[in-house]
Amino acid sequence: MAAGEIAPQIGFEDFLKVDIRVGQIIQAEPFPEARKPAYRLTIDFGPDIGVKRSSAQITENYSLEQLQGRKVAAVVNFPPRQIGPMMSEVLTLGFPDANGHVVLLGVDRDLPLGGRLY
Repeated sequence: MAAGEIAPQIGFEDFLKVDIRVGQIIQAEPFPEARKPAYRLTIDFGPDIGVKRSSAQITENYSLEQLQGRKVAAVVNFPPRQIGPMMSEVLTLGFPDANGHVVLLGVDRDLPLGGRLY
């Protein structure tokens, strides 16, 4: 799908199948084994979901120090995916900047971890 192209229309029931939650990055570390520059993220989604791992191609816009404690949004109900030597358990969400590099989708308030997007 091209960058400006709108995806095909879906029903609300389809949207509800995608479980997007707010979490807090508790650890960010280099991921030199990834094919494209990326970080390994450890994200806390609260007591119901727990701590999950994610690989994120966000090295262009974020340093490791900027990520610690940051709240992010992620899809928590995709199957785990092998990314190099690690299993990525959630898909951390973001939008492309003018250069096509990922800018994380975050929240502007202090929300309880694990809250679901609706």
